[in-house]
Amino acid sequence: MIYETIITTCSPEGEVHIAPFGIQWQAGRVLIMPYQPSTTLQNILQTRSAVLNLTDDVRVFAAAIARKKMFSTLPVEHGHSVRLTDCLAHHVLRLDTVEPDENRPKLWMQVVESQTHAPFMGFNRAQAAVVELAVLVSRLHLLPAEKITQEMQYLQIAIDKTAGPNELEAWQWLVDCVNNHQAQQTGMQQA
Repeated sequence: MIYETIITTCSPEGEVHIAPFGIQWQAGRVLIMPYQPSTTLQNILQTRSAVLNLTDDVRVFAAAIARKKMFSTLPVEHGHSVRLTDCLAHHVLRLDTVEPDENRPKLWMQVVESQTHAPFMGFNRAQAAVVELAVLVSRLHLLPAEKITQEMQYLQIAIDKTAGPNELEAWQWLVDCVNNHQAQQTGMQQA
């Protein structure tokens, strides 16, 4: 089973990086499989540290994909990283084992500290729709335009029925990304 989370890392110089990641829990360890090249992969290999953030604010997922910097972080006690200030919970991770792969190495991480900050209030279909669109936007360069349009039309139903202000804002950031990508593709075809 894959869980959608936010991974925060820092470079050795302390530069913060926030990225959405599907992770797996296996035998008490966390498996992260970043694509090469990636800032998350580089930071974890260099510092051997990361933080897994659990949040129900889907704006964090959308902001990371849309390259908007708007979420504050706090340093963690154990490890060379930070956590989201407003997350439900976080787990500080230490790199345990690396299984090399030319495309997606497997990074096995040990949990060294866990804290809960706020209760989980329940699921909202619009939150799931935003996360799904964030995944699609991260793959715009791989997927046909028709697939993106078709998926967005279906996901729009959940947005229309259940979205609050945070989901609407996140959704719009991602829609803007899709529109910009499609405009660039059209411009390249016309050139």
